[in-house]
Amino acid sequence: MLSRSPGRASRLALALTAAALALTALPATAQGTPDPLARFHHQRLAWKSCVLGPDDTTGKELEQAGARCADVTVPLDYSDPGGRTITVAISRIRATDTAHRVGPLLLNGGGPGGPSLGDAPWVREAMKDVAARYDVVGVDPRFVGRSTALDCRWPTGSAWRGAGEDRAGFDRMAAFSKDLARRCRTHAGDVLPHATTRNTARDMDVVRTALGERRISYLGYSYGSYLGEVYTSMFPGRTDRVVLDGVIDPDRYSARLWRGVEPANRQALQGWASWAAARDATYGLGRTRGEVLATVERIRAAAARTPLRLGDHRLDEHVMPIVVLNGLSQDNDEAYGDFAQGVRDMLRASWGERVTPSPGLAGVLDFVLTGADSPYGSAQAAVVCGDNAAPRDPEVYWRDVQRARARDPLFAPVTNNLNPCAYWDRPRERPTTVRDDLPALLVNATGDPRTSYDGARTVRSDWPSSRLVTLRGADQHGVYGIFGSPCVDDAVNAYLATGRLPARDVDCAAPARR
Repeated sequence: MLSRSPGRASRLALALTAAALALTALPATAQGTPDPLARFHHQRLAWKSCVLGPDDTTGKELEQAGARCADVTVPLDYSDPGGRTITVAISRIRATDTAHRVGPLLLNGGGPGGPSLGDAPWVREAMKDVAARYDVVGVDPRFVGRSTALDCRWPTGSAWRGAGEDRAGFDRMAAFSKDLARRCRTHAGDVLPHATTRNTARDMDVVRTALGERRISYLGYSYGSYLGEVYTSMFPGRTDRVVLDGVIDPDRYSARLWRGVEPANRQALQGWASWAAARDATYGLGRTRGEVLATVERIRAAAARTPLRLGDHRLDEHVMPIVVLNGLSQDNDEAYGDFAQGVRDMLRASWGERVTPSPGLAGVLDFVLTGADSPYGSAQAAVVCGDNAAPRDPEVYWRDVQRARARDPLFAPVTNNLNPCAYWDRPRERPTTVRDDLPALLVNATGDPRTSYDGARTVRSDWPSSRLVTLRGADQHGVYGIFGSPCVDDAVNAYLATGRLPARDVDCAAPARR
């Protein structure tokens, strides 16, 4: 959600139905009433190689897994289906056990703005034997990845920044956010009103019909959980088995979605600090958790005084907290090590040393401080801002930052800060009213620093027919097929295999950290 992480999780950007619904009749167009979307529903897909060129790693992985790709044509504006069209790119690895085929499993790895076309191979691997019964379908949502592009030509891949230390810093970020919104109106104003979760859900339904299916199953991570909630509410009866991993409470989904995640990120930072302290001989950040946390605080204070030089980049008070947040979504030794090396780089820079950033930190800095990933950030902001109206008065954000800063000077100035949504045009549609109950399989880690565990518990309470698979003792965002918990993976695969939810909620313990 609203960030990118190294490795497999970078494909997730940044997660609902049981067999009881399998007997629900599909809503039909009234007899004699022409279907305004008929040309989209009945289109013939031209399946082709997924490889776009010799350097296309994603395409080669898909081809090796047996996938084929296609472009699905959808309306830009569903209120004008005879008007302009765009394309949604999909990949498909077909079921091999055709005698027991369940149907297609559509994927969304989160973001918003994250591509999912390339996720089919590793999801299929996570599904183990049950994968043979599904067509695993990766989807790049509208304006993302290989689908019709949306690019505001930003100088950054992310709209999110810290507010800084004082009012002058906050005002700089207000001007920065206003400029990002202006660039979007200038370079993508014709499509911005149509970059919404509701339209992405409508596209999913066109994909369903273009595949010739009465129902789809769905696996959504992070923001993809909200997309799943919206799709099943807009198109009841058109889903089979759906899993939501990293669950967003739909009542909290807004242009200020970051608010409230400070405690979970503080916990994740403390967990990482303990890990780094045990490896002080390698990273030199401190021999105790307290010493490592003090090192992070010294770096924050140094960046606020004078931007830190890291290669060709300058790391200031607005970006340093984003680097920390980006390092806290995956609870494993590889991700912790990459982050520790990045903190070591920042520490050396705070001493005035000339530092060439390590690959992990260099990737984050390139993402945040250059326009290389402008399409990602543009699409992300377009959806977030297009779904919900945000407060337009900067003073609202300034007061929130000031109130929260004392409790958490590192994270609160990010999570309470304003963003381009404060300067966006009003959404054309109201947010979806998510249905009251759905028999669904929900998955969440207790320490998830992106989609907090409280959201999963709220959705579980609101949907008493659902079941919750909890990974305890891990500060992990995105669990199924990512974290490596046999308990979680087996519970999800059993549901995908049978369509039957567990009799009760499932608790899984993360292995003790060495």
